[in-house]
Amino acid sequence: MKKIILKYCIVLSALWAFLIFILCAAPGQFIPSANWLELLSFDKLVHASLFFGLCTLLLIIAIKHQQNTTTILIYFLISILYGGLLEIMQAKCFSNRSADWLDFTANSFGCILSVLILKKIKQYVTS
Repeated sequence: MKKIILKYCIVLSALWAFLIFILCAAPGQFIPSANWLELLSFDKLVHASLFFGLCTLLLIIAIKHQQNTTTILIYFLISILYGGLLEIMQAKCFSNRSADWLDFTANSFGCILSVLILKKIKQYVTS
């Protein structure tokens, strides 16, 4: 049963990373723009949530494999690096998109939040 859950987490984390890529690669004209969303920083909440989910899935994989703290740190850094690379790609590769340091900060915050609740994740996964 644990192997099946682990396989689902691996597949789900890969699909989640791909979803993030698709959302970040979407041309700018397809992204809704509304003033009230900007006031609530909805965009930053979305960024943080997406990367919280990605990092949490990777941490679950690390916990299920009973990996050490170094591996957990590597997964955390991979999540942050992925967020940074996507911002660079938005500036250089994707049409009608631009890099935003605040988006990168929100991505990183989602990863940090995931690590901050790591103890709760471990309790949930190992029970």
